[in-house]
Amino acid sequence: MSSDNERSEDPAGGVPEQLALIRETVRKANVPRAKPRTWRGAALAKELPVARVLVNKGVLHLDQYFDYAVPEELDADAQPGVRVRVRFGAGGRNVRGGRREGGGLIDGFLIERLAESDYTGALAALAYVVSPEPVLGPELLALSRAVADRYAGSLADVLQLAVPPRNGRAESKPSPEPLPPPPAPSAGSWERYAQGPAFLRALAEGGAPRAVWTALPGPHWPQEIARAMAATLASGRGALVVVPDGRTAGRVDAALTELLGESRHALLTADSGPEKRYREWLAVRRGSVRAVVGTRAAMFAPVTDLGLVAVWDDGDSSHSDDNAPFPHVREVLELRAAHGRCAFLLGGTNCTVEAAQLVESGWALPLRADREQLRIAAPLVRTVGDGELARDGAARAARLPSLAWQTVRDGLRSGPVLVQVPRRGYAPRLACERCREPARCRHCAGPLQAPDQRDLDCAWCGRAESAWHCVGCGSSRLRAQIVGARRTAEELGRAFPAVPVRTSGRDHILDSVPDAPALVVCTPGAEPVAEGGYAAALLLDGWAMVGRPDLRAGEEALRRWTAAASLVRGQPEGGTVVIVAEPTLRPVQALVRWDPVGHARRELAERAELGFPPVSRMASVTGSPEALAAFLTAAELPPEAEVLGPVPVPGAEPGRPRRPWDAPPGESWERALLRVPPGSGAALAAALKAAQAARMSRGGGAQVRIRVDPPDIG
Repeated sequence: MSSDNERSEDPAGGVPEQLALIRETVRKANVPRAKPRTWRGAALAKELPVARVLVNKGVLHLDQYFDYAVPEELDADAQPGVRVRVRFGAGGRNVRGGRREGGGLIDGFLIERLAESDYTGALAALAYVVSPEPVLGPELLALSRAVADRYAGSLADVLQLAVPPRNGRAESKPSPEPLPPPPAPSAGSWERYAQGPAFLRALAEGGAPRAVWTALPGPHWPQEIARAMAATLASGRGALVVVPDGRTAGRVDAALTELLGESRHALLTADSGPEKRYREWLAVRRGSVRAVVGTRAAMFAPVTDLGLVAVWDDGDSSHSDDNAPFPHVREVLELRAAHGRCAFLLGGTNCTVEAAQLVESGWALPLRADREQLRIAAPLVRTVGDGELARDGAARAARLPSLAWQTVRDGLRSGPVLVQVPRRGYAPRLACERCREPARCRHCAGPLQAPDQRDLDCAWCGRAESAWHCVGCGSSRLRAQIVGARRTAEELGRAFPAVPVRTSGRDHILDSVPDAPALVVCTPGAEPVAEGGYAAALLLDGWAMVGRPDLRAGEEALRRWTAAASLVRGQPEGGTVVIVAEPTLRPVQALVRWDPVGHARRELAERAELGFPPVSRMASVTGSPEALAAFLTAAELPPEAEVLGPVPVPGAEPGRPRRPWDAPPGESWERALLRVPPGSGAALAAALKAAQAARMSRGGGAQVRIRVDPPDIG
């Protein structure tokens, strides 16, 4: 109400306004007035007047619970699991009226209610309850604590990943009533696997089998995941499946909807938006929905009576979180399967070394098809090596060998053809045409690139280069070391002018393409699904993927190749894959034989001899040389721990997003790897966590970063 309206209604001014009367009545009341700032003088809850709270401080030396007094007015809402706001950081000297006062407001979770506190000083009061919705249950709390301990992190950081941000509108809406369990599904395409029907029966009967599933190539794996989830639901339990990205989640979502209908499951992906995603998450927590399909954050989904946890394509980097403490989906779901005694399914068209170790150790059993089924489902794989490229005139003129051109021409007669290129852009990396010396920037020695057809610039500092010449031989002519997807699409478009060319990459990823002749050029991981499958596929510049200086280079290359080749029709339908790479390389041979399990076993044996993960447990510690040396000196590492390094850490490339393990711009950092034998991983994580907590409590100084089980160790 405006002041003009007040004067117009009461021109004489003799009658006090109504709001003033209300305020005066409250001031003269005899009962203590509630003060949400301090609740000074307010009565406490008659029963369990102490609240144990986890404050949202993701620092290790504060990774503990703090006790607060519960005012009587908050007694009903202040229940375990709710979000609260508390005052933190006031110190013990600012006490008035029996209450500690001061400090800044901070979010937290109410863990439990107690009759009394073991803290002898005055307690601060809960400021207020954000929402009476209990979002943190005992099972989720126990899982989050186990993840924090395994990765040497804080519980608050894990809960930031496990509990989505609150949305009041979604929270105010009731969730639907739960549906009765569906009937057990038939085996369907699981019949192709020797142990497939038995696995489904065990799920439907309430069992907890653990399996590493090497899926056959082709379009059936989403339906097979859906049947495994349906069998679990038929037993009256819940099911959780985590996939790498939203496109994959959409395929499983469609398969599950087709099998069970609507309202049987929740889809938890970032594409849903904050309100819809939180509404779906609440339906899961309230028990309205017992099946979840989602991306990385869904690994913490609070499914009621969990009976199955599954992860698809565990080698995808999307499964490793880039936020502290950097948990991996596979490891978190292993914890859930072990603690919750539920079934575990690790699936993919490839097999990671970690998956092979689960089978070798006996923790999980293999779930594979025989060679006869594989011959029906897999395409024919042919190779083109360096020797053939040197003798092939077509390859010298247009970079593609004659076999690839012929495969494309034959494939376009019956459907689309997939072309996988390791890099996006036009010519991402350049070299001297005469002596093959890499082309470097004159200012920072960074690699030169050609994002478009004409202009040169530096991939590190971004400066344009208009007068380059080779410092080795003086030539001014350049050649492409790795040809990008855009140039490949351009070359293929000139060669096949009557065929449409479509591209799929980081800037624009296609979900699917129709079953019609077309050339689909894409980067690894961005391959769209073709209706009816691709007639053929070309995997170009295979040496660029295998030759990376990384422990996982061969494993990752094979994973990318099998993912693309799995989209091609089977050999009986004429499906053909041509890979341009040296045929003698182990990953190439594994692709030709379609034997990812054998490749993973050999990699596991070699890593066992060298003491590399996953046979050993490893952690990386990075920081400035002085801070790193001080940290390693102070840390009480297990006696069997081995320190590798330190070695310099390269900084983030200018113009590209900075990864958590990159050195800050302008700083020189080093990295040390700490390795322990199997069985000592928990002791290593505890020692690192204790050392970091002690360092931070003293003021810390220069930053030191810890990552347990780093995905990239060089």
